[in-house]
Amino acid sequence: METVLRSRSREVVISIDRPFVIIGERINPTGRKVLAAEMTAGVMDRVRADAIAQVEAGAQMLDVNAGVPGIDEPALLVAAIQAVSEVTDVPICIDSSVIEALEAALAVYQGKALVNSVTAEDERMDRILPIVKKYGAAVIGMSNDETGITMVPQERVEIARRIIDRARYYGIPPEDVVIDPIAMTVAADPQAGVITLETMRLIKEQLGNNMTCGASNVSFGLPDRPIVNAAFFSVAMHAGLTCAITNPLVPEVRKAVLASDLLLGHDEYAMRWISTFRQERKKAAAVEPVTR
Repeated sequence: METVLRSRSREVVISIDRPFVIIGERINPTGRKVLAAEMTAGVMDRVRADAIAQVEAGAQMLDVNAGVPGIDEPALLVAAIQAVSEVTDVPICIDSSVIEALEAALAVYQGKALVNSVTAEDERMDRILPIVKKYGAAVIGMSNDETGITMVPQERVEIARRIIDRARYYGIPPEDVVIDPIAMTVAADPQAGVITLETMRLIKEQLGNNMTCGASNVSFGLPDRPIVNAAFFSVAMHAGLTCAITNPLVPEVRKAVLASDLLLGHDEYAMRWISTFRQERKKAAAVEPVTR
């Protein structure tokens, strides 16, 4: 199953048979006070810089969120997406819980976007999915509903199935529904990671849809988070995860994805691994001081 996303000039294909897709998470004012203040003031310099840096670090898509409390989110989200599109041509994941903001952003986006996200509540599905269909987008379906987040993997699969079925009712094909099996912090529940991985395995076997998640959630509250996140990527990709919203600027994460792609047979003759290694060696040599 292939999920195809497009910008005005670039196409990205998400599939279990292709290399993993990193969706850069940095353009999000949540927890970033300086970015939030700049975006509120209409200053998009940091948004542009974050977009460029993430793409240079290997992100094939960018998540764009404009959720600053008390602002006109539809207008701000549109402005942020336009700023990103000025400096890069990667496809966009439009990230908002405000339906008016999603529609405003989809109306101006040039390409096929990924909408982040819809849950399995009937009201949310019946409001968001028609908009996704109207603008020819794809959507992330989160495996939770009005009862919250179940800790039973098969129940998460059934919730995902409900979203896929409702999307089909509105004319959205299964390949355009990317399932989020929901990653939760292992600091709060030692079994949270195992439950997410089992959910991924079941979705892969029973539904076949592409999957994404907020990968850094697994390490929330822990020290040395990049190592935990990197380990999660290795096992999650084997379980069926095909893309993730994460920070490509973290070397451990970036290298874990590349190494896992190599080991899973998605890097023919290790060309990407070797090329990346050589590029990083070249960059390091360029900044090393000259010794005499």
